[in-house]
Amino acid sequence: MDNWAAELRAGKPDAAWDMFLERYRRLIFAAIRHYAQDHDEVMDIFVRVCEALREDDLRRLRHYVAQPQHRARFSTWLVTVVRHLTIDWFRHRDGRRRLSTTVAALPPLQRRIFEHVFIKRRSHIEAYELIRTGETPALSFREYLAELRATYRAVNDGRRGGLLRELGGPPPADLESDSPHFGDTLEGRELVARALSALGDEDRVAVELHVIEELPAAEVARLLGLRNAKAVYNRVYRALEVVRGQVARAGLRREDL
Repeated sequence: MDNWAAELRAGKPDAAWDMFLERYRRLIFAAIRHYAQDHDEVMDIFVRVCEALREDDLRRLRHYVAQPQHRARFSTWLVTVVRHLTIDWFRHRDGRRRLSTTVAALPPLQRRIFEHVFIKRRSHIEAYELIRTGETPALSFREYLAELRATYRAVNDGRRGGLLRELGGPPPADLESDSPHFGDTLEGRELVARALSALGDEDRVAVELHVIEELPAAEVARLLGLRNAKAVYNRVYRALEVVRGQVARAGLRREDL
């Protein structure tokens, strides 16, 4: 455990906080930027995250430090906490109000799609089957995809897709592509998303920071408490091989990843 934890155990929350923030500031910002792009939003969320972590003399941090055993590295736990706080920030700021207004204006079929995908958090394909076997038996899959995409456009309204993916999953692939291979289809994209979500917390965070956020391996090693950049490369390589193996069995080509 870092020096900040020792200060926290010694009953010095202010000193612990200063050390903690110096150590993990970049990791917090990286986790926030996965969902927010606008500079003002990022800074507002960062302030909210700091406020939440400082509440009750660093209650969240004290709870983690006090655990006799930890199922994940502290950096992985912290990314998860920041992720939840970021999503809550969006939802409390304008999410519920904007979504409720948007949903009220949607056509009936799109309201049903919203209910299944965004509220009940069903997969796109599962939502289609439920709608088709229910009140709209004549709905073709192509027609459904067009309505699904229209629902995403209405809900997203130009906002960065990270928050939307958290609520409803990635948007469907474009219909206009000619003879798309499996990796460009709705099924393919959902398969990749499921494969990534099946990774362990530490592997998923390493992939996100190094591949998605494009942080140097040495910086990722420092943030995640790994031995060196080589340890990051090995972890990311193994994680991507797991993903490739899962999707290859379903027909997605290796070069698509």
